[in-house]
Amino acid sequence: MKIKTLDKIGGVVFLFLTIAIIVIFLSDTSFFEWAFTRHQNTLSWYIRPLFIIPIVMGAYKKSYSLIFFSIFCLFTSMFWFPKPEIVDVKVIEFLNFEKTYFTSGWSIEKVIILATILAFFTAIISLTWSRRWYGLLATVVIGAFLKVAHSLLFSGGSGISIVKPAVLGLILCILVIYFIFKRRK
Repeated sequence: MKIKTLDKIGGVVFLFLTIAIIVIFLSDTSFFEWAFTRHQNTLSWYIRPLFIIPIVMGAYKKSYSLIFFSIFCLFTSMFWFPKPEIVDVKVIEFLNFEKTYFTSGWSIEKVIILATILAFFTAIISLTWSRRWYGLLATVVIGAFLKVAHSLLFSGGSGISIVKPAVLGLILCILVIYFIFKRRK
């Protein structure tokens, strides 16, 4: 079997694993609660934006396996770390907002947010694949801004807890994209 064929099969496997973990997350209350308990560990908050980098690297190398493995890791990283002994009140408040958000049923706002998230991932993959670096940089910056703005607007003051991980992740993503762009030239 050709490497490209194996790569596509790997990509499809990780795409289905990602969909499966999201379905389990949203349909199994005990798993949902367990995941959010572990998501109190803010190390997961810092690591999640960094998965944009291997997604971009996967698109740069035109590797479906790397792209969808990275997306799988991004979604599962919320529960990689143990529950911390001490949790900041703002973190608890923000996670309570997110839990309510996920369990309160569908609305037009949620459909728009989901479409925006899917458009973000599609854009960063497509822009990298086609080597449109300025568009990629703009998309990453706009995506980080929208994540922070949505969190601050809809969760109240507790949304401030995601600003530092989002900004640090954005800075690292910009540096890596800049490095790839400069290397490409």
